[in-house]
Amino acid sequence: MASADRVEEIETTVGVARAHFHEVHTGVPRGTLVLGHGAGGGVDAWDLQLLARELPRHGIETIVIEQPWAVAGKRVAAGQSNVDAAFREAVNDLRRSGEALRRLVVGGRSSGGRIACRTAADVKADAVLCLAFPLHPPGKPENSRADELAAAAAKAPVTVLQGDRDPFGGPVEVADAAAALDGTVLVVGVPWADHSFRVSAKAPLTSEEVGLILTETARRAVLQRHGNAGPLLAR
Repeated sequence: MASADRVEEIETTVGVARAHFHEVHTGVPRGTLVLGHGAGGGVDAWDLQLLARELPRHGIETIVIEQPWAVAGKRVAAGQSNVDAAFREAVNDLRRSGEALRRLVVGGRSSGGRIACRTAADVKADAVLCLAFPLHPPGKPENSRADELAAAAAKAPVTVLQGDRDPFGGPVEVADAAAALDGTVLVVGVPWADHSFRVSAKAPLTSEEVGLILTETARRAVLQRHGNAGPLLAR
């Protein structure tokens, strides 16, 4: 698990959240990425930890928000209104405290990505990054959540990283859904990966190579999709 530089508690109307800060140690940060965790796991998910460890090396401050239900030690996620409120209030608190005043990208893994999509307009995010967006429940493609992608894409560019073997919807399904939306949605498929971005031992792609795909896509989502312009971005 990537060791956070600092952890701060944030009071929200639905309980205490925690912000795990992974700071840029050399130079001025290029941007800030705020990530939320999924309903079935916490901030220790390997993809969140990977980005928290690697992105600061590219000048991107990375903050992982731990939902109040997880902080309280509960195993079941709170309802939609509560998780949305907690994430929205945590991000706004970061803005008020002077964090995230630079380019701000919000996102998360699985349901954390859904939360980011639903709250992106409220926090005035510059872009959204979804890790394994759960387009629909397994085996129920008719129950699409494409409206959540649409809500985010109407306000900011959205990047979705999706495993080929994701039962919640593969990259082709997500891309087809995104094609019908107004706004910009970029879908990046991760070959042989499941919903957790795990690959089998027999896959021709290693976990390390999956990590490179995730890191590079996230880096571009924060920086290059907005032109990669300016002296800090070009260094």
